[in-house]
Amino acid sequence: MSAPPPYPGNEKGGAPNPVYPQQQGYGTQYGQPGSQPYPQQQYGMQPAQYSQPGQQATTVVVTQPAYSVVQHFRESPVRIKCQFCQADIVSSTYYETGTLTWVACFVIAIVGCWLGCCLIPFCMDACKDVVHQCPNCHQQVGRYNRM
Repeated sequence: MSAPPPYPGNEKGGAPNPVYPQQQGYGTQYGQPGSQPYPQQQYGMQPAQYSQPGQQATTVVVTQPAYSVVQHFRESPVRIKCQFCQADIVSSTYYETGTLTWVACFVIAIVGCWLGCCLIPFCMDACKDVVHQCPNCHQQVGRYNRM
């Protein structure tokens, strides 16, 4: 039986050691001269430039994507920044008659309790919508609709 032909890195024989093609922008091995651990100039970014003694320093500005926090209003007061007066506040809440109140009233009336029992949902805060307002400027900053 004859020995396999020599491959790069396997000159003494034995199992073949295939050589995989290098991807563009990557070096052969991390830490070797001429290697690049990450691709350069991707997505319009410029590589960092460092100044030598006696040269003027270059300032690199990195911008981060802005994101907004979505505030979910429920029954209890929430801590937010008022969009009207820009104050950091804990909202004050009050209840208003909403869709669920009227639907509950009509369902109770259809069942047969139309003599006054159908007005019970108008006395219960659990059937009403919750309105959040700023205690400083008294503007409505949010609303929790039950239906």
